[in-house]
Amino acid sequence: MKHPLSAAIFLAIATCAHASDAPQFDPHRLSEEVKTLSSDAFEGRGPATEGEKRTVAYVIEQMKAAGLQPGGELKGGKRAWTQPVPLLRADIAGTPQLAFDVAGKAQPLKQGDDVAIRAALDGEKTVSIDKAPVVFVGYGVSAPERNWDDFKGLDLKGKVAIVLVNDPDFETGSGDFGGKAMTYYGRWTYKYEEAARRGAAGLLIVHETAPASYGWNTVKNSNTNTMFDIVRKDPSEKHPKLEGWIQRDVAVDLFKRAGLDFDALKKQAQTRDFKPAVLKDVTFSAHYDVNSGVITSQNVVGRVEGTSHKDETVLYSAHWDHLGVGAPDAKGDRIYNGAVDNATGTAALIEIGRAFAHAPKPQRSVVFLNVTAEEKGLLGSEYYAANPLYPLGKTVAVLNMDALDPTGPARNFTTSGEASSGLLDKLIADGKDMGRAFLKDPHPEAGYFFRSDHFSFAKRGVPAVSFGSGNDMVDGGVEAGEAARADYTKNRYHQPGDEWQASWSFTGIAQNLALLYRLGNELANSREWPQWPKDSEFRAARDATQAERK
Repeated sequence: MKHPLSAAIFLAIATCAHASDAPQFDPHRLSEEVKTLSSDAFEGRGPATEGEKRTVAYVIEQMKAAGLQPGGELKGGKRAWTQPVPLLRADIAGTPQLAFDVAGKAQPLKQGDDVAIRAALDGEKTVSIDKAPVVFVGYGVSAPERNWDDFKGLDLKGKVAIVLVNDPDFETGSGDFGGKAMTYYGRWTYKYEEAARRGAAGLLIVHETAPASYGWNTVKNSNTNTMFDIVRKDPSEKHPKLEGWIQRDVAVDLFKRAGLDFDALKKQAQTRDFKPAVLKDVTFSAHYDVNSGVITSQNVVGRVEGTSHKDETVLYSAHWDHLGVGAPDAKGDRIYNGAVDNATGTAALIEIGRAFAHAPKPQRSVVFLNVTAEEKGLLGSEYYAANPLYPLGKTVAVLNMDALDPTGPARNFTTSGEASSGLLDKLIADGKDMGRAFLKDPHPEAGYFFRSDHFSFAKRGVPAVSFGSGNDMVDGGVEAGEAARADYTKNRYHQPGDEWQASWSFTGIAQNLALLYRLGNELANSREWPQWPKDSEFRAARDATQAERK
């Protein structure tokens, strides 16, 4: 269907297209691609499902039609369309038996309601934890460079730890962890890894909506279905036997029955003086089987080969996967369609590929990487970055697209998280030239920098950003933009309600693609190598590959 444009929207798009000298991007084609990818026929695009087979086939078909060449693994001297990604897949078999015991009285826990326990990723087929001691370790952070230690010498071996989500200074907004901006210490992935390093039997993260940046439905839906990880030599180095979340109210009640004040301990945990608190006469038990095995998923890769510097790569990325089929919502819908997250990014990737394929060939090669298993922990991009098809030292930059706003255009744009770089400076300058302001991540507390596929490249030194739609809408301003974001997070994000809407104009994504194309095209036709600043945690990794760029 065609989408009627208001005069303001039409003017905004026409102005941007003129300013950027970029090709026109078709909102209708974007809409049709998102509609297809997020239809029930694709079953929520879960890795290693029939939905994956349909998705991979569709993306390859669209990339071919767009004029791209295959850019995946080499087979017989020729590139395929995919890069195989071996993954450990794990599901809890049946209903897990979970319970606290307080002074001899059992308190059964309901999976999905009281707790959200993840299928074990340590390679074991059975989880059996019998009356393990329970201890509260604040935010679960050990940061010597910040003179911060929540463990204070506590031996966690054989114990189940309870921790808070985010960083110690999230509540106050100031301190040693960036204030409201989340550091990697605030991410749940770090907390599980630290628990594994210390030999804990398990880790439960207390869910609170504000510091987590999403509600319990998101936690439940993301953690109680099939789990994946890249195949590791020793998975127990990264994963304790039990990983999960616990509802705040359940934790508060548990602490009270153990003679502890949850809120008082939380306040103490925001200081260096915090000491771990053992929950007296409290134990935790968990018994369930795990169906696990190695499966192979696929990254889809298209390419436009460069002319004079074809061994150098500008890389666009987006993830194709979502949560597949899971627990039903209140309407009985079990398909997690993932229209915004991330059929929008996949459609954007195809259309930027189409623009490059129909333009004069660039000097450098341009790669279009559609990765798997982002929703399982950035696994497709992690696998690519660990096993690159094109050398990371000669990868100029990564421009990632995740969950773009499918409605109208905005006067501004943003990125996921704050990490200064020459690449970000160039994006901001191009945006300004096209009449769009840069909005610093309006929600740095959410830790978005660590939650999109660009992070897999950034931590290895490659300049990388994850582009985000703006919030100052041409129609409705900031009020409309923030209201739409809040509604999406509450009612659709990682829920069956993330479905294609006929009312979406897709003119905002078309506007964004003009900017993203311009930046990538400039890099692909230059000798520029964007760099991280000297004080960046990513600079050393980039400097280590400097010889490759001479």
